[in-house]
This record gives sequence, structure tokens and C-alpha cells, in this order.
Amino acid sequence: MRAVSLLEGRAVVLGRAEVDTDQIIPSVWLKRVERTGFGRGLFSEWRDDPNFVLNRPEHQGATILVAGAHFGIGSSREHAVWALLDYGFRAVIAPSFGDIFRNNASKQGLVVVALGDDDVQSLGSWAAAHPDASLVVDVARRVVEVASTGWQRSFDLEEWTRQRLINGWDDIGLTLRHDQEIERFEAASRVPTVEGLFDASGHLL
Repeated sequence: MRAVSLLEGRAVVLGRAEVDTDQIIPSVWLKRVERTGFGRGLFSEWRDDPNFVLNRPEHQGATILVAGAHFGIGSSREHAVWALLDYGFRAVIAPSFGDIFRNNASKQGLVVVALGDDDVQSLGSWAAAHPDASLVVDVARRVVEVASTGWQRSFDLEEWTRQRLINGWDDIGLTLRHDQEIERFEAASRVPTVEGLFDASGHLL
């Protein structure tokens, strides 16, 4: 996955709480066998409304989503994270998240930032009024800030998740960190092949 230490981008506000994974990516999209292309299905039932926030031209290209409480609750589908990333979002800021969604996000490189309700509302009001302004999510420092106003808030991020994000370690990447140990173990545990059981004359060794 892509490493992420510092994000700077425009934010868009999804003024809804209790957004579950079926609303993030409706089940009809789960028939796909590829892992890409899910961005077209992100919030697809809501995007039928031409006034839906993601359909507005001023929000095209936004990379940070500001949402309501309990974002990503519901089923455990990883597709919800894939859809957000494929659409172009790199971070989601909300008062709280579904636990499984949060875990899936950390494994895919999507930054989830939990701030207090008042802080999220304040940030959302600012982002709605300034759609062209940039917001900074500093994973390394665990800080969200609006440089133009001096607004800044710290957020909790366990150290292991922080390391995964800034180093770009997905589960495969974590395993490959130990490739030399794996190779040594496999060499020591290797079972002789049939050819290795006989000498050149065909006699059993």
C-alpha cells in the first residue's frame, strides 16, 4: 500500500451520521472480482441525486472526507475502504468509526482520524465555507491543522498503526519484512525430493 506520512488536500463534508458500509459501497458492487474500480460505486445510491455533495463541481478532487459519528459501521466488507481509496480519498475525519472499518482502513492506507463532535462540526463548517482551501492531516505528528487559520487538533493513533501508515506496510509487506528468516526456515525444513533419495545408479540412499 502507499505510505502516508503527511496529507494535504481539500476536504468535503458528508453531513450524515451512522453511515454504514452498505451505504458506502452498496452490495450490488460486491459481485466484482477485481479490487479496483470500486470508486464508481462509492455512495452510488446517493450519487443518483444531482445535488449530492460529491456531485458538486467545487468538491471534485477532494481527498479528505469529513463525516458524522459512527462512520463505517455495519458489515466487515473491505470493499468500503477500497471504494473510498479508489475514488481518491486518503483520509476520513469523524467523531467515531466502526471498529472493523477502522481496522480495515489501517491495513489499506486510509487514514481515519477521530476528533470530538465539536471539533468535527467546526472543521466541517470551515471546509464547507472554503471548498478550495487545504487541510493538513499529519500522520507522523498525529495532528490535523488548517494552516491558514492556525486551527489545530491532535488525534489519537496507536503507534503500531502509525508505523504501518508511514511505512506503507500492508499485511503482505509486514510478512516480507521477515523474508530472510522465512527463507532460512524453509531451507532447514525442506523435504528431500524423490530424486534426492537415490544415487546415480538408482540405489536408495
